[in-house]
Amino acid sequence: MDKRLRYLAGLRYFEVAARFQSYSKAADELCVSQAAVSQTIRRLEDDLGCKLFLRKGHHMMLTSKGESLLKHVSLGFEQIITGLNKIQNEPIEGLLIVSTPPSFASRWLLPRLWKFSTQYPGISIRIITTCESLDVQHGQVDVAIWQGESVDTPEELDKQLLLEETIYPFCSAELAKNREFTDPTQLLDCWLVHYENSSIQWQNWFAQTGIEMDKDNVHWMEVGTFDMAINAVIAGHGACLASDCIAADFVERGLLVKPFNVGLTPGIKFHLFTAKESPRRERIQLFTEWLNDEINTRI
Repeated sequence: MDKRLRYLAGLRYFEVAARFQSYSKAADELCVSQAAVSQTIRRLEDDLGCKLFLRKGHHMMLTSKGESLLKHVSLGFEQIITGLNKIQNEPIEGLLIVSTPPSFASRWLLPRLWKFSTQYPGISIRIITTCESLDVQHGQVDVAIWQGESVDTPEELDKQLLLEETIYPFCSAELAKNREFTDPTQLLDCWLVHYENSSIQWQNWFAQTGIEMDKDNVHWMEVGTFDMAINAVIAGHGACLASDCIAADFVERGLLVKPFNVGLTPGIKFHLFTAKESPRRERIQLFTEWLNDEINTRI
């Protein structure tokens, strides 16, 4: 057997540091000190006789030899993990880590999650709210809900379209009463609240109604999420675009209304990603089945 396999522990530190481009973040995942990561990688570089990282600002950037090594190390570790997952299977009871956009978590998932917990009390759910993709392949997340257009999916992951919804304008009931909306062009005189999502644009909604919108001649407010947009609108700051699943309970409580029942299609999409060979696959299957049942029941 090749004696260089004694470097396996150091290669593990190398792979995590390369993935994060940070020794401190690698230390967090490995549950060691930053100094331990730095010393281990320095020792690995000495043993291999080449530099693997160069510091650039706050990031640790791979050298050309580091990039070459990472390809093979990542592939090797993935093969090892796949092998371990095939012979190991965690019991149904235990932790399940779910990644989801903040708005989907607060407006749709969390109000319903008690049903899953009642049905499966032995499964603890940890929710991570983020608009960034997380690493399902390496076990950071068991189930990832992704908002937006589908992304390239590695063979190791299962992907499904979880939910697709039409987008409508929403405003406060008070604003609708004061403006007495009868024509979509009236919205051009309101504050238009926009959130950072390239697939959901006011220009697109107006175009669907046959109206051209000049962004330079409208009142404009840009925020980061559905939640922020809806909260601004409820406070009286004009109108925003959202889907029924995000706004439904506010409509039921009379806080939001649709001034026009004109929908933007295609609207917003939520995709579901899971690892095919996860040792928590039985747990994951129960959760994904429950998700789909909830969506089908709502529809």
